[in-house]
Amino acid sequence: MSRVCPITGKKPISGNNRSHSLRATRRRWDVNLHTYKIEINGQIVKVRMSARAYRSLHKSQAQ
Repeated sequence: MSRVCPITGKKPISGNNRSHSLRATRRRWDVNLHTYKIEINGQIVKVRMSARAYRSLHKSQAQ
């Protein structure tokens, strides 16, 4: 499964680990994906989205 949020389009980013001696090795920061049950067109569907996207959706529905 890809590590991409379908709502926001967030993808993993890459960079360097830096040790105390400043040696650089490649690493990757994954998106904080979780499986949520949300209601779409009256049906409950499982969607794998980022926690930030879920918070935004939940906030807009609460108001």
